[in-house]
Amino acid sequence: MKKGIIIALAVFSLGFTACSQSAEENMTEAGITQTVKRVNKSEFKQYLSEHPDVQLIDVRTPGEYAGGTIEHAKNIDYNGADFKTEINKLDKSAPVLIFCMSGGRSGRALQLMDELGFEYVLELAGGYRSY
Repeated sequence: MKKGIIIALAVFSLGFTACSQSAEENMTEAGITQTVKRVNKSEFKQYLSEHPDVQLIDVRTPGEYAGGTIEHAKNIDYNGADFKTEINKLDKSAPVLIFCMSGGRSGRALQLMDELGFEYVLELAGGYRSY
């Protein structure tokens, strides 16, 4: 009996693992691998240094942006009335790096970009303060 339960649990476990998808990588309906995740400062900086042409988006307010930002970042204010419109103008098939002040707004932006079908988005954990 114990052997049967162990085998059943093993089979169930393998089936569950095979069917689950990572929160970081998902297969879209079109068969495209989508990577949308929060990363730490070192991974964010490394990706940025290896891909200088990445779409780098600062989702803070224009005032925060004017007070300092990451070099070459474009400001698209998460709280702006045209945020979704402006985000939709970005190339969804090209990598995007996003950040805010501490991670709240960029976390919500990350979720929206996932829903909009962006293929590769990295969000800076801890935001600009951690950079």
